[in-house]
Amino acid sequence: MSKKNYPLLILRGCAMGAADVVPGVSGGTIAFITGIYEELIDSIKAVDLQAVKLLLKFKLAEFWKKINGNFLISVIAGIGISIFSLAKLMTWLLDNHPIYIWSFFFGLIIASSVLVAKEIKKWNIFTVISLIIGAVVAYWITVMTPSETPNSWWFIILSGAIAICAMILPGISGAFILLLMGKYTYILGAVSTFNIGVLVLFAIGAVAGIISFSHLLSWLLKHHHTVTVSLLTGFMVGSLNKVWPWKETLQTYTDSHGIEKALVESNISPARFGELTGSDPLLWQAILMCIAGFILIWGIEAIGRKMSIKRT
Repeated sequence: MSKKNYPLLILRGCAMGAADVVPGVSGGTIAFITGIYEELIDSIKAVDLQAVKLLLKFKLAEFWKKINGNFLISVIAGIGISIFSLAKLMTWLLDNHPIYIWSFFFGLIIASSVLVAKEIKKWNIFTVISLIIGAVVAYWITVMTPSETPNSWWFIILSGAIAICAMILPGISGAFILLLMGKYTYILGAVSTFNIGVLVLFAIGAVAGIISFSHLLSWLLKHHHTVTVSLLTGFMVGSLNKVWPWKETLQTYTDSHGIEKALVESNISPARFGELTGSDPLLWQAILMCIAGFILIWGIEAIGRKMSIKRT
């Protein structure tokens, strides 16, 4: 990728960071629809033993080239910029205008699913089964009830590995996986108190998880591209359950700041939501926000397609 496209890469990273800030939405989804998913996976996979040896020998130019450093640093910079700048805004919007935000992301994920499905050039029994499996797994994850888990060193490492793998899978939120594993509040507490021991263990798991998992994903995309894309499409379809705008809270939890938040929720109709809360379900506004999210994704895809044509 040429130098003139690095600002666009940073913007794509910003979009990924914005998605990762939202519970239930995956930055992997954004990477997929903006056309950088496979290169991102391959670049992460390149951080292997050979790369470490190059780094230890101070062969920095060779190391940087091997890991596609310009690409990775651009995407990571965008993610960092977005997380630090949008975290408070997204939290405020989710707290004060949840129906608008969830409707917007509902439309975004529908459009994403359609666009990714377009990459499936040949439909057969295997791609259909793969899509169904992906949808069922993602749906099952969104309805699982979080459980109590140990704070042992091995489980913290395991939590880091699983959560980071989820973050690069379209449709599955790493933060939500931590919640399901009973470690969301614990890890947040470690971050806020700067508990070095816990953070190092979590980081070890995250690094090991993303490097090993990227090898598997890269291999699947190269050797079983159609079936893998179908599976990833299913993940996004199944995750729609998580971002349905109208919910009834069945169980709550207290976060690291002592604020009570929803833990287990059930999807309900707009009419039922109005009955339970006594407030306007904002149906038409939600439909408009859903359409806006849909149009935004198609707009991003159209711009990316035009830029690809110009480069050729």
